[in-house]
Amino acid sequence: MRFGLELGQNKVIAPMAHLELLSKPAAIVPGGSSGRLVVVSNRVPLASSSAPAAGGLAVALKAALKARGGLWFGWSGKTSEKSPLACQWGTFGSLTYAVSDLSRRDIEQYYHGFANRALWPICHYRLDLADLSECNAAAYFRVNEQFARQLHKMLRRDDIIWVHDYHFIPMARALRELGCVNRIGFFMHIPWPGPEVASALPAYQRILRSFGAYDVVGFQTETDSDNFRDCIVSANAGRVASGDWCEIDGRRTRVSAFPIGIDTEVFAKEARAAEQSMTVKCTLASLGGRDLIIGVDRLDYSKGLKQRIEAFCTFLERSPRAEQARVTMLQITPKSRSEVPEYARLQRELAEEVGHVNGKLGDVDWTPLRYINKTMSRSVLAGLYRIARIGLVTPLRDGMNLVAKEYVAAQAPDNPGVLVLSQFAGAAHELKSALIVNPYDIEATAAAIARAYAMPLEERKDRWNALMAVLRANSIHHWTAHFLQALGHEHEGKEIDNPLIEDAGLPAPDGLSRTLQLPASVGGIRGAHL
Repeated sequence: MRFGLELGQNKVIAPMAHLELLSKPAAIVPGGSSGRLVVVSNRVPLASSSAPAAGGLAVALKAALKARGGLWFGWSGKTSEKSPLACQWGTFGSLTYAVSDLSRRDIEQYYHGFANRALWPICHYRLDLADLSECNAAAYFRVNEQFARQLHKMLRRDDIIWVHDYHFIPMARALRELGCVNRIGFFMHIPWPGPEVASALPAYQRILRSFGAYDVVGFQTETDSDNFRDCIVSANAGRVASGDWCEIDGRRTRVSAFPIGIDTEVFAKEARAAEQSMTVKCTLASLGGRDLIIGVDRLDYSKGLKQRIEAFCTFLERSPRAEQARVTMLQITPKSRSEVPEYARLQRELAEEVGHVNGKLGDVDWTPLRYINKTMSRSVLAGLYRIARIGLVTPLRDGMNLVAKEYVAAQAPDNPGVLVLSQFAGAAHELKSALIVNPYDIEATAAAIARAYAMPLEERKDRWNALMAVLRANSIHHWTAHFLQALGHEHEGKEIDNPLIEDAGLPAPDGLSRTLQLPASVGGIRGAHL
């Protein structure tokens, strides 16, 4: 049987009989990191898909894999009732893409259920929206084990594995139980709460102990890392060792903050070019010389959209100059997870609120709030950021929020806009020259918008230059290099046993030469450290 994936202009037909090519050992350079980078993420943005919106996991990982190449593995985004589920793969440039379908039951229980109705709300401090289903929790671990079995067949001896986000926390433990001793790192793109909130998770102890199978666990901020360490200690799942090290079930794991960045210079260049975009030109013309405020967020209750709209309305009501100038806010909010009841309800509530604001404040020739529920291309967004006088990034809780960084990078140096940023976004730990607000405080947020609107040019330039210095010092390339460098190093203290390896019948790894001599398993390998 043959499976095909449309990749860009090329259609790659991949006979499944050739899958052994993916598990063929690559050449190993002693002392170097010659192996592939294997990325695991929930969605794999195949080259045939439309350009992703600026920010988010897809853009970051494509930048990480661009030079090195490797394997990108995850869910296809499709459903299938075939059993066992086949893995489809194809190549595009230096990358191999491998994706697998999920059954309808698994999508309902694992994806919509546990991932997005338990992990997501609890990690964003919304216990009131969490669905604490043991059935969905069981599906979460079952699907991770299913994906791990498929990935294990494709691994090479010297692969370094980088698992991303909350969908795949148990991935490393499942791989270890299959005999994999490759270096495996995990990066959490969303916040991690303290024990008083995180302990509400179903299967809390099992999830915490799953982190111990990774060599490196990365979070967006020091606060998230500290919260995780507190969880480990308070749950008696392990202990905090020296420096960044935690010991979980007798195995040492490095736990650190790795704040993600963007490709600053590339995005700035794209924003300059996007000024000539027809969409950007038409938007600018439609404003009729009026100032623009912009917000770009996926439709989610963590983004503080209702509070933002209310703050904008308050700003107009209390700023006669702004209302007279007919300042316009553009809120771009692509729909997401519409199958989840909380998201469907939020979508209705936002639409009603937008109608209320426009009916109350608008006029026949002025719509104060433009609300768009569709995805924009990365280049169009870059151009829209550039023409916006104020960028509103006011989530109630966010891991990092790359929109904040992209808005800054897109600005014109001689006339930059002002970033209004929530104190609860991970980006606030770095972008201290933004106007930092508490998004729950509507009046204070409205006052910050008014301050940004009235801010003199010299102050705008000073703030923008300080923000750009931060972005340039921690670009996506620095982030990738920093994480992979940490992942490439062995843990400190060889005296720590590795019960996961012992359970698999393998000797505990004690160096490169020893682990590279491990025998291969049927259909895959037993693995080795880089």
